[in-house]
Amino acid sequence: MKDKFNEIEISYKESIPKPFWKKIKSSKDASEFLYQHWNKNTIEAQESFKVILLNNSNKIKGVFELSIGGITATTIDMRILFAVVLKTLSVAIILTHNHPSGKLEASKADIQLTKEIKKAAALFNVKVLDHLIIAPNGDYYSFADNHMI
Repeated sequence: MKDKFNEIEISYKESIPKPFWKKIKSSKDASEFLYQHWNKNTIEAQESFKVILLNNSNKIKGVFELSIGGITATTIDMRILFAVVLKTLSVAIILTHNHPSGKLEASKADIQLTKEIKKAAALFNVKVLDHLIIAPNGDYYSFADNHMI
């Protein structure tokens, strides 16, 4: 009798033609793109954490919402983050979350999480280009612009 086991399928399907992928050249590009696509009904109400997945030319392959939390925090599961990064064959990522309060300052937890993700990403040869904090009015804070990445 053969052993039974679960079969795992890994897939990633591009639904947007490559010529239409937006290229990220700066933190401003990334923040404007994110703000346009952020749910305006929840940006002031609860934190959520998203990752922008990029190809080798810094063109957006997709955006994945990793978590939706409460008013002041959200939890990230690193295994899910890297399952998505590897599944999409992304070579660079931009981390992002919102601060419903509008406060554009990185917390100790934000800084620590960014360090942990950057360290893990290095194991997979994935670059963490930035971590953006988005405010409800569209303003943002960039870890890269402030030499924190």
